[in-house]
Formats: sequence, C-alpha cells, structure tokens
Amino acid sequence: MRYPAERKEAILKKMAPPMSLTIPKLAEQEGITASTLYNWRKQARARGQVLPSHSTKSDQWTGQEKFQIVLETAPMNEAELSAYCLERGLYPSRWRPGGMPA
Repeated sequence: MRYPAERKEAILKKMAPPMSLTIPKLAEQEGITASTLYNWRKQARARGQVLPSHSTKSDQWTGQEKFQIVLETAPMNEAELSAYCLERGLYPSRWRPGGMPA
C-alpha cells in the first residue's frame, strides 16, 4: 500500500525525540504494519535523519547520528539551537565540549 508523503513524514516525526514513540505503538495507533514502519525508519536514517530506536538513549547513539546533529546545528545561533533541541528533546548543556552530544 502507498501512503502519502505527508503522512509518512508525520509518522517519522513521531519516531523522533521528543515523542520517540515505539514502532509497535505507532503501528497500533496508525494501522500500519510494524515492518513498514521499520522500513521507513531505515530509509530515513539512510537519508541522514536522526531516528534512534526507542531503547537507545542519546549517549548510545551512533557516531553518524551524533555527527548529523552537529551538522544540522553548526550554523544555528543560540535561539535556533535552543528551539531545535527543545523540539527534539535534546539537552545541549549535557553535550561534551566541541558540540558532540554525550
């Protein structure tokens, strides 16, 4: 079954912090098979989107996930960084020196 791009992106957003809904929970809520959702997450990650698994805390993210956040936030001023972090449930005060999430 094909899903509109807008719906797919809305569901992927629910996988990301701060919501970080599990795939089984999303499958139940949205009426989409878990295998489809796992595939969407895999594709989004391949495009560089940061979608850690629900069980993975930020200190366990891969180097690629951390690097993607650094790239996204590097050109931001303090207000933009704050909004970015708030939207994604990230806490820059806990980042290591040099801008890397802990």
